Amino acid sequence: MEYKSTVLRTSAVVRKVISIHYFEYMSNFSFPGESHDFWEFVCVDKGVIDVMAGEKRVPLKRGNIIFHKPGEFHNIITNGEVAPNLVVIGFECHSPCMKAFEGKMLTVSETERELLARIIIEARNAFSGRMDDPYQEELVRQSAPPAFGAEQMIANYLEELIIHLYRRYFENPGQFGPRRQPEVRIKSDAYSRIVRYMEEHIGERLSIDTICHDTLTGRSQLQKIFREAHGCGVIDYFSSMKIETAKQLIRDNHLNFTEISDRLGYTSVHYFSRQFKKLTGMTPSEYATSIRRLSEYRSFGSRSQPDDGVNS
Repeated sequence: MEYKSTVLRTSAVVRKVISIHYFEYMSNFSFPGESHDFWEFVCVDKGVIDVMAGEKRVPLKRGNIIFHKPGEFHNIITNGEVAPNLVVIGFECHSPCMKAFEGKMLTVSETERELLARIIIEARNAFSGRMDDPYQEELVRQSAPPAFGAEQMIANYLEELIIHLYRRYFENPGQFGPRRQPEVRIKSDAYSRIVRYMEEHIGERLSIDTICHDTLTGRSQLQKIFREAHGCGVIDYFSSMKIETAKQLIRDNHLNFTEISDRLGYTSVHYFSRQFKKLTGMTPSEYATSIRRLSEYRSFGSRSQPDDGVNS
């Protein structure tokens, strides 16, 4: 028998990436806008924003994604109340399928959200510098050898994201529409139940025994779930949830550090500050100044020193 090879067809090809950002913006962030000769998408991970796409103003909430075609003017407008977290990626793709994404606001599924997370992880493996740095106009490769295949994985995940979205929204919406597509179960029902419980009790000082009792979960099962999902214990994960919430509250800019500490159940603002620095490498004051400096650069196009305005 004589075997014959088959050249695989490609439907979405990404060979160049211009920028990969995960932005944590202040609640009052804005910038004048821009246009460029490559594709860019914005996906809201947390919070809400409005996006200008050409002449159209589009509201986006968590899970929404919008693609800006090459040459389209666009900018981001926050509401002054909720600080958003955004994934922003610029890339070149000349595949005909991209025409379908023009002028469309879509919603990512859990599978697609996981692909976005993997792109961010591989970008950290491949490139140096902060991913929330808007000054960065070029991706700089790591000086040390990166994880094997990191850049190729970025391209693969981007292509897979485009293919997933195209199938769901444009190929056969009646069959692959977002409400009817079966989702890949990333984590167990028990995990989701426990995380939801911790979110609802984020302002309390929880113990392992309390979590086990209130979620009807055995102690060994509880630890196993979080070791497998995150490589850490459940209390370490709860501590990181508190700090992520603190970062959100700092960027919302409605409470000072003492009020944030109280709201999240810390025994003192000094202990809160120590925990914050332990997990982020910055004090709350340093984080607030850093985020404002990055945001105001996009707003005003300068590196002027911002007014802190938050009590430490």
